[in-house]
Amino acid sequence: MRKFLLLCLICFTGLAKAATGVFPDSTFNNLDYGLYWFGYGDSWQKAVPGQSNAYYVNNKPTVIYIHGWQNGSTQKKNRETFNRVDAGGPSLDLAYAWKQAGYNVGILYWNQFADEGEVKDAEAKIWTATGTRAMRWRNSSGAYSNGPSKSATDLMFDSYKANLAGYSGSNIRILGHSLGNQMAIALTKKISDAVTAGTVNSKLLPKRVALLDPFYSNSGKSYLGNKWTGEVCRTYVTEMKTKGVIFEAYRSSAVTSTIFVGDSNTNLMKMTAYTELKPLYFNTTQQTEKHNSAVWHYLWSFAYSAPLISGSSNQAASAATSDSRISTLMSGSKKLVHNAGTSTKGPNDDNFTEANR
Repeated sequence: MRKFLLLCLICFTGLAKAATGVFPDSTFNNLDYGLYWFGYGDSWQKAVPGQSNAYYVNNKPTVIYIHGWQNGSTQKKNRETFNRVDAGGPSLDLAYAWKQAGYNVGILYWNQFADEGEVKDAEAKIWTATGTRAMRWRNSSGAYSNGPSKSATDLMFDSYKANLAGYSGSNIRILGHSLGNQMAIALTKKISDAVTAGTVNSKLLPKRVALLDPFYSNSGKSYLGNKWTGEVCRTYVTEMKTKGVIFEAYRSSAVTSTIFVGDSNTNLMKMTAYTELKPLYFNTTQQTEKHNSAVWHYLWSFAYSAPLISGSSNQAASAATSDSRISTLMSGSKKLVHNAGTSTKGPNDDNFTEANR
C-alpha cells in the first residue's frame, strides 16, 4: 500500500508536463495571465479588450481550454498549447480540426499562479485570494512575488468577459483539465450569475463544459466553509444544468481519484455524460501520461465522427458528438466505458459500451 501511495504521488507531481509553446521570456519573467487566441500551428495572439485579434471572430463558435496544476513549469518556460507530443500525445496541431470547422480556439492561462509544489496551494487560488499562499505567482528564476487581490477564477472571469464582450455567436465550449476543471466549473458559475444579474450578455454563458480527468482534493476547506471542493462543484453543476449548460466528463487515469491523492467525486460524474477512457497503450506505471491523455484524446476526437456504442447505432461521447446527444447521455442512467480502440492513441477506432453508473 505504501509503495502504491508513493507511486501515485510521484506521478501526480509531474502532471503539469505538456508540449512547450514558443513564448517570449517576458511571459515568464513577469506576471502574465488571461485569454490567448490560437491560430494554426500553435500560432497565438493574446486577447486584449478593444483590440482586433487575428485568431478571433466574434460570431464564431468558440472553444476555450483551461489547464491545471503547473508545478515547475515557469522555470522551464513551458506553457500548455495545442501540440501535446511532449505529454505523450500525437505530433499534431490539435486545434486544426476545430479551426477548420470555424471555431475560435483559446486558452485561459493562470500558469504562474498554478506553479506551486503542493497541488492544494494551487487549488486554493481557484476559490480564494486569501489562502495559505494568497495569490503569489512564480517567475522564471523560481522566485515568488505577491499577486493580485482577486482569486484566479475572478481574474479569468475578468479576462473572459472583457474579451468576449461583443460576442454574438451561439456556442461556447469550455474544457478544464485536472485541477482546471474546478476553474471551468467556478468560471461558468460566475458567468451564469452575471447573466442572471444582467451584467453579461447571455451569449457568453457556455453551452457545454468538458471535465477532462478532473481532480478534486480530499477534505473540507476553510475557505469554502469546510466543504470539499468536489462538494461545491456538485452544487454548482446542479444549478447550472437548470440553466441549460451541458456537462461531460472523461476519466483517463487512476491518479486523480485514488483515496490517497484525490476525491473521485463519483456523484458529480453521475451528473454528467460520463466516459471512462482506457489508454492501454500506456502501462500502469505511466499514470502521468494517462492523465494527460484526456486532453489530447478529447481535442483530437473532434477530427473524427462521433464513436458508437458497441452493438448499436447510438453515439457515444466525444468532442464531435452533438450537444443534443451529450445532453441525452448526461440525463441518462448509464456511463460509457472504452472497449475498442484502447490500444491505439487515435480516436478514430474507438467504441464504447454502456455500464451502470
